[in-house]
Amino acid sequence: MGELGAHYAIGKAGKLIPARLRTNTDITAGLKAVCEENGIKYGAVLFGIGSIRKVTYQILAPKPETKLGAGYTDPATLPGPIEVISMHGIVFQSDDGQTLLHLHGTFCDKEGKVFGGHIVAGENPVLATLDAYIVENVGAETIRQMDEDIGMGVGIPQGHFAKVKA
Repeated sequence: MGELGAHYAIGKAGKLIPARLRTNTDITAGLKAVCEENGIKYGAVLFGIGSIRKVTYQILAPKPETKLGAGYTDPATLPGPIEVISMHGIVFQSDDGQTLLHLHGTFCDKEGKVFGGHIVAGENPVLATLDAYIVENVGAETIRQMDEDIGMGVGIPQGHFAKVKA
């Protein structure tokens, strides 16, 4: 097992981009397009609200066969209309330079039932609107890399590591 602590990078806020995704636009594809058109390689989706035609998401569940003993479920899809109560995430790069978004959200169905989880890319089309704010991180890189301790690829800020005593 690796050291206890936190990877981190030091940067500053750059562009702040309010975005409105139009009907039928997938949440992840739409936000990624805004990032790429504006040269944002690293940053955050600060928040998002709106409505979607259906929601496809994953939640964390026990998976004894994994190093962590937990992992994402297979995607679950619920028909809409679905209210996006809250959404947020990070913008980062793969090790081969692809722009990636890791988004989570809290949703509400037509009965008022609230649920949430990891948003599955390509499977969440906007109903009326999805309003979001994206902020660029300038000078601090986050790259998707394999973390051997947990057996999965994750976004790792580059540059610094703060050790934590056990």
